[in-house]
Amino acid sequence: MNGKTESAGTLTTYEADGQRVAVNTLDEEKLHQRLETFRPNDKITREQAMAVLARAMVLTDLKGKRPARPDEEALRPFTDAAKVSDWALPGIADTVRAGIVTGRNGTALAPQAFITRAEVAAMVERLLQQSDLI
Repeated sequence: MNGKTESAGTLTTYEADGQRVAVNTLDEEKLHQRLETFRPNDKITREQAMAVLARAMVLTDLKGKRPARPDEEALRPFTDAAKVSDWALPGIADTVRAGIVTGRNGTALAPQAFITRAEVAAMVERLLQQSDLI
C-alpha cells in the first residue's frame, strides 16, 4: 500500500501501484478475520479468499440456503483437501457446497497457492449468482 489517500464514512480509498482502490470497511462485517491488516498490494492464498467469501455468504443469506453436509465430505472430491488449514476448513467447505469454488482443474483446491484476480472475479460472480443478486 502506498498510502491512504482519502476517507469518507466507511469507504476508504487507497493508492496502490498507481491504481486507486476503493475499499469498504471490512471490519464492520468481519470479512477479513484471518487477514490481520488490510494490505492491498499483498497476495493472499486461495484458502484466505475462500474464507472471506464464506463470510460474505452469510451477508447474502446464501449460507442458510444450502444443505448441510460434513465438511470433509464436501471436500472429498479434491485431491489436496488434506492441505486445507484447520481454521479454513468450514469456510472452504461452505464455498464448495454453494458452488462458488470448483477447484483448479476440477480436482485441486490449491489452498496454499496465491489466488489470481481472475479466480477472485469468477468466485465473486458465482457468489452473486448463487445469491440471486445478479
